[in-house]
Amino acid sequence: MTALLRYHSALFLRSQRWLAPLLLYAALVAVGVRPGDPVLGSLGIAAAGLVPVSAWTVRIFLTQEPAAARAVVAAAAGRCRAHLAALLAGAGWAVLAGAAAACAVTATGGLAGTSGPAALLAGLLATTACALTGGAVGALAARPFVRAPGWSVAALLLGSLAALVTTGSPAKHAVTALVADGGGARPPWAACTAALLLAAVTATASRWAAARLE
Repeated sequence: MTALLRYHSALFLRSQRWLAPLLLYAALVAVGVRPGDPVLGSLGIAAAGLVPVSAWTVRIFLTQEPAAARAVVAAAAGRCRAHLAALLAGAGWAVLAGAAAACAVTATGGLAGTSGPAALLAGLLATTACALTGGAVGALAARPFVRAPGWSVAALLLGSLAALVTTGSPAKHAVTALVADGGGARPPWAACTAALLLAAVTATASRWAAARLE
């Protein structure tokens, strides 16, 4: 699995496809967060912006291989393992981007009513929840479920919006826990746990579909 993760990550970096989602996320954070703003609200904004970016990143990982290369990797490592590696690598890069943003926001935000470590923990949990929720959206909006690029992008955008506004969504719960928090940081453990379960279920369904539909 480690070799597959490195393979997918190398494709991602060499193709420079990481530039577009990274620049989008940087722009969202730069526009929505200002130094000195309340740190919990800023962390909530940074976490919310990660949902579409994570969905986009996972979709890139699932679609970046040429058909011939995908067939070779599937024959060598197994279609399910190769598909799972692409999902894990895409979600992992999104989590790393969210963690970097959470550290930067915590370092520059106003800490009135909370402490730096508590705010950072809450921010890391929220960004993880949003990254995994966005990753689930990206998995459902890409092959093998949606093959046409136009429909795939539309599904990605609508799914990301739904993940941010739908009651019961782990991402919405995590962001609300930070933005609406008037006191000390309350780490969104429940939202992060729910996002992990959602990601596991989505990955299982995606692997099953990849094994039978491709």
